[in-house]
Amino acid sequence: MAKDYQFIDINASGEGIVAAAFDNQVAYCSASGAAVTARIVAALRDLIEREEPGELFDRIRAWPGPPLADALPLRVAGGIHSLQLKGSEPALAAIYADQQGIDDVAIVAAAIRRHETELLPWLDGPPQTNEAGRSANFIAAMLWLADQGLPPRFECLEIGSSAGINLMLDRYHYDLGAVQVGPEPGAIRFKPEWQGDAPPNRAIEIVSTRGCDVAPVDLTDPAQALRLKAYIWPEHTVRFERMEAAIAEAAKRAPDLVAMNAADFVEAELARPQTAGTTRMLMHSIVWQYVPADQQARVTAAMEAAGARATAERPLAWVSLEANRVLHIHEMTVRYWPGGEEPVVVTRAHPHGAWIGWGGSERLV
Repeated sequence: MAKDYQFIDINASGEGIVAAAFDNQVAYCSASGAAVTARIVAALRDLIEREEPGELFDRIRAWPGPPLADALPLRVAGGIHSLQLKGSEPALAAIYADQQGIDDVAIVAAAIRRHETELLPWLDGPPQTNEAGRSANFIAAMLWLADQGLPPRFECLEIGSSAGINLMLDRYHYDLGAVQVGPEPGAIRFKPEWQGDAPPNRAIEIVSTRGCDVAPVDLTDPAQALRLKAYIWPEHTVRFERMEAAIAEAAKRAPDLVAMNAADFVEAELARPQTAGTTRMLMHSIVWQYVPADQQARVTAAMEAAGARATAERPLAWVSLEANRVLHIHEMTVRYWPGGEEPVVVTRAHPHGAWIGWGGSERLV
């Protein structure tokens, strides 16, 4: 079975790091209420340790980059989940039903041997973790920014948008600590368990949303939608319901999503004129670790340069919802210009929106 969790740098690579990344992912899934996914990843970890043969495991063991930042464990887990969703490997059903007393390692090993050719391409790119529940944090950020005195009309820009599910956040309804935001009834309704004080009850308006992804996903294409579903942790059944609702919304009106890398997109969007009385807000969730270091530097430089030019009538905000691998939760940090250049942790949250802690709650489950 997988070893006890030990913290590793998300950007670490080299000898022993692949196995440690799988251990880290097991702990992260367990802390996030994803026991089945933890079982799949733990079985993979054991197969790595016992030198299971095959091209898939050869590639995993010789992974050239940082396996945790590259979400290597979740790439493989997504591929295995796709087999379950398609019904191509019936023996997996026992694990996905969370049955106890079965040999997870043997079941996963057999599935990989039979479907290795189909699973290999899942190693070629990071997971498309498009989760509508994270949009509640973005709405909370807007309430907070409005309370800081920024114009409550938001022009939202998102990097790593995947299928653009969070670009449709203005179509959803939110109950955030009894503060109501969004249309009634809303294409999706969110009522995360709220920890701490309620957010400021401010009237906000989303005037536009636009996003980018290096490989945008078309929700209306059943094959692409199935791939997204494979990355959903199967324990979280509500996420499948949200996905179906998002697919229906995209069919009505597609999100404004372009194929572009993060740095090029941010630089281009910041160069566009900004309407007075609007807050331009860059947002992203569980994306930063996949952005190459040179692009991270360009995005940061572009935001800080634009921030230096920002005014009270045309402010700029940066909302980042990313994983804290020490606490096994997500933290939403916010910077804004002028006046709020230092990042502030506004929420800590469950990775898929089950709960939100206002003001940096330490809640871990």
